[in-house]
Amino acid sequence: MSGFQHFWEQGDAIIRSVAALLLLMSVSAWVVIFWKGWLLRRVRADIARAVPAFWAASDLAAGREQLAAFDRESVLQPLLLAATATPSLNTLEARGHVDSQLTRRLRDALHGVLGQLQYGQVLLASIGSTAPFIGLFGTVWGIYHALASISAAGSITIERVSGPVGEALVMTAAGLAVAIPAVLAYNIFGKRVGACEAELEGFAHDLREMIGDAAVSARQP
Repeated sequence: MSGFQHFWEQGDAIIRSVAALLLLMSVSAWVVIFWKGWLLRRVRADIARAVPAFWAASDLAAGREQLAAFDRESVLQPLLLAATATPSLNTLEARGHVDSQLTRRLRDALHGVLGQLQYGQVLLASIGSTAPFIGLFGTVWGIYHALASISAAGSITIERVSGPVGEALVMTAAGLAVAIPAVLAYNIFGKRVGACEAELEGFAHDLREMIGDAAVSARQP
């Protein structure tokens, strides 16, 4: 701790800015990690309970009530709303084939839900890919700053060099400490979002089949 304190006190504005940036990136990454871990756990639990409850309902109105009760993060209800929506008259949407209208609405709703689930992934990927280089920049600048100070003092020995250089290497370690959790979380969350996406696509497909068949039956005399 004393070594880092000495490094901080001896560092210039650039070193302190790099350290503050790494700290901000670390805090941001961990906030997203905890939030997305909580969110995706709820979403997976909601899907596991809501989908069977919906299909076990006696009619569409009862199924909508089941979704409202179990779908806490609103990832399934937008799909049902899109499937049961009625296009406005005298619009291009209303002139299309019923199956095409249904497919387009479900696709748009699914994209919106997936965007909600993927929120924060870009931040984790950016932190994971840039933090090591930011830390390395801090190390290089710290070594340069330390060697310049030692050179100006006019006395260069291994003892005078090893201390400042070792302290500067802390920045590289800090960059890795920020990047590794972000990369691991990005990969884990990507897998979980993919699993949720497969479940949502299956639900959207089943809705399309049910609503589409009902629409065809309604058109037949």
